[in-house]
Amino acid sequence: MDKNHRIHSEIRDMTKHLNLNTASAGLVAAVFGCTGPALIIIGGAEAGGLSHTETISWLFAVYFFGGLLGMYLSLKYRQPIAGAYSIAGAVLVAGALTHFSLSEAAGAYAAAGALVFLLGKTGLVEKAMQWIPVPIVMGMIVGVMIRFATEMVTAVEAAPLLAGSAVVTYLLSSRFIKRFPPVLSALLVSMLLAVVTKQFSVQGMDSTFLVPEPLMPVFSVEAIISIGLPLALLVICAENAQSTGILMAQGYKPPVSAMAVWSGIGGFIASFFGAHAVNTAGPMTAICASDESGKKEGRYAAAVVNGGVFVVFGVFAAFVVPFVAAMPAAIISAIAGLAMIGVLLSSLKMAFSDSKFQMGAFFAMIIGMSGVNFLSISAPFWAIIGSLAVSLIMEREHFERKSEEKEASERSSA
Repeated sequence: MDKNHRIHSEIRDMTKHLNLNTASAGLVAAVFGCTGPALIIIGGAEAGGLSHTETISWLFAVYFFGGLLGMYLSLKYRQPIAGAYSIAGAVLVAGALTHFSLSEAAGAYAAAGALVFLLGKTGLVEKAMQWIPVPIVMGMIVGVMIRFATEMVTAVEAAPLLAGSAVVTYLLSSRFIKRFPPVLSALLVSMLLAVVTKQFSVQGMDSTFLVPEPLMPVFSVEAIISIGLPLALLVICAENAQSTGILMAQGYKPPVSAMAVWSGIGGFIASFFGAHAVNTAGPMTAICASDESGKKEGRYAAAVVNGGVFVVFGVFAAFVVPFVAAMPAAIISAIAGLAMIGVLLSSLKMAFSDSKFQMGAFFAMIIGMSGVNFLSISAPFWAIIGSLAVSLIMEREHFERKSEEKEASERSSA
């Protein structure tokens, strides 16, 4: 089968799974990914003194190539793998742009992409993920993702009408309207109320189409050490690790090495447009992989929809940013929290239903919840490192038992 025929076959198979559940999950994931995270990039670009064209080029690259990454991985492996970029990485590089030129920063981004590619190509990432106990990974997922649930509650306090209507609609739709995705119902009702109450008003529309502006990276050792290395760690140990854990929690076997390889390639290409990273996305993968996306074998269609919206958003970033800025924050928080419920429940079960690695899972959860940011590396990485240290001290016998079980499994399958 030639390559073109195979691609057509994969797309044709995907359309069989394209239904209300998968389409709505992909749309909800895209709404989440195109709102708050985009505003973080816009704020970082302003703080770094970037021009409007440079900002649009940054947005174009992370959404366009991130969307393509998610579509490719989802179609190839038939798993709901959403692609985007590192939100924590955007915060990291925003501060660095005050010390380095954009070309020097782009050189560091390219170096980070190359490092991620090498770690994936050598299989080191996959070997590390196989060694880390599943309860610890699930504890990290709960700790990192739980903020979406708590922010949903605080959103109801801050905006009872908008966020409260989303929660109530979700509960009633889950109970009485089985055929319609409850998260989509919640989004539609809350958005309608926002329009009626005039809390959704678009201002400052820009009708000018801006062509993304490529640039040539400049490689600075200082920039690579300050930006590139922490960024590569974020992509591998925070972003891709979250996606991997979420897919595992939903019963998939994620292609860990391929996720790293293609994240590295995407990040390297995006650097030529001044974009900091391209990688798999934890929150959007969680939404696309949730039970509300429909049957397990067809949920990858949701990630394809999400990726398609991201590609369009990237191309027309100059036009759609005003709509992003107009979206009430309370609605974003409420919908994100509701969309994470299924993943949080399954991750909690996998983290604490077994008798092994309970101390490690607990520390992974609380470190993830802390939001600690040490040496410019965010909480998911430290949740894994800290909990492994705790388990190696407190639960060493569990590692020995895990190794024995793996050896027995390999002997039986030989």
